[in-house]
Amino acid sequence: MTATSRRYHITTFGCQMNKADSERMAGILEDMGLQWSEDPNQADVILYNTCTIRDNAEQKVYSYLGRQAKRKHEQPDLTLIVAGCVAQQEGEQLLRRVPELDLVMGPQHANRLGDLLEQVFDGSQVIATEPIEIAEDITKPRRDSSVTAWVNVIYGCNERCTYCVVPNVRGVEQSRTPEAIRAEMEMLGQQGYKEVTLLGQNIDAYGRDLPGVTDSGRHQHTLTDLLYYVHDVPGIERIRFATSHPRYFTERLIKACQELPKVCEHFHIPFQSGDNELLKAMSRGYTHQKYRRIIDKIREYMPDAAISADAIVGFPGETEEQFENTLKLVEDVAFDLVNTAAYSPRPGTPAALWESQLSEEVKSDRLQRLNRLVSVKAMARSQRYLNRIEEVLVEDINPRDTSQLVGRTRGNRLTFFAGDINEFRGKIVQVKVTEVRAFSLTGEVLQPALATGR
Repeated sequence: MTATSRRYHITTFGCQMNKADSERMAGILEDMGLQWSEDPNQADVILYNTCTIRDNAEQKVYSYLGRQAKRKHEQPDLTLIVAGCVAQQEGEQLLRRVPELDLVMGPQHANRLGDLLEQVFDGSQVIATEPIEIAEDITKPRRDSSVTAWVNVIYGCNERCTYCVVPNVRGVEQSRTPEAIRAEMEMLGQQGYKEVTLLGQNIDAYGRDLPGVTDSGRHQHTLTDLLYYVHDVPGIERIRFATSHPRYFTERLIKACQELPKVCEHFHIPFQSGDNELLKAMSRGYTHQKYRRIIDKIREYMPDAAISADAIVGFPGETEEQFENTLKLVEDVAFDLVNTAAYSPRPGTPAALWESQLSEEVKSDRLQRLNRLVSVKAMARSQRYLNRIEEVLVEDINPRDTSQLVGRTRGNRLTFFAGDINEFRGKIVQVKVTEVRAFSLTGEVLQPALATGR
């Protein structure tokens, strides 16, 4: 079968970094002449881009794989690929469990998919999980949206949080040069994209590995410098960044976000726990007091800023009192959104081996209690939007109600309103908010639409 008649399907699990990697890999496959297939059962090349943060994500991959492995017995031409973090972590184990696999590749190899596939098409079974220098990205991602796009600015992570498998699977920090990032953003601006999210597993560490210091001895390449450098890219109206680590979050960065009109007033800063002893056990490198100071500082500069976070409950050894410190932090800060998870032990991480593991019942009880509080606080935060006029970047039709469009406010609140997608897609419109929910808003677009092309 020639590459041109082949069809491919990619299923993505996990984080935004994975989504960005999948878009790049789709771009490579299309450059090779393959065509996208919505239905995996019609595809000749199936790629699972995997995540190992939680147990169930891993189990899902195995169940999907099992189905396609059966198909391969009837269609020997079928090519099965596992990419991403499970691939990196399991390596050869994967081939033992699923011998039908053709290619197992870690996240650092996303840009090499073309070369690796050529080897597969020549009849080899390939494992690519060794650490490599990530080649600068010249592939053109096949973007899932035509309005918003991800741009990777730093790969890998040098932190050693005791619960987290990311450093083992995504390797050491490697920053892209400001020039390469700006060039990618300029291309996106020319293609009509309106919003870019700069991505890194630990984005505040951006530039630490790049050479250069200023006259005053400050490191020359920081995330703050990068924001100033890319801020005026033509066509890009909004800039976001994620994910931040409290340890590196500076007042200078907050100031830049306030000064630069295109940078959205939305910060995603995981706290993980509100208890200092647990934070220490997690090797997070800050206290809840320091975290609160960051939030206070953001609100001093931008009282209306949206703040979201990540939290883990049921970490090994967590007492009821320590869990209540997390509740207290959520109560006091009043986040717009918190992604919550019950701790699940990951292979190759220190915390997985500790004897103080909590029962599933305790973890599930704490998760429910935290989620209830998160919703209550988010609902209270949402009230500030009622009857307000918000700038919304229109992304798509609301899949649940096709008479409505959906976009996001600068604070990243999903907002629904009636309208014609052909008229509004990719435009920033003024929406008067008529209804608020914990995590989304409904409103009416102001007519005549102040929907400028900007």
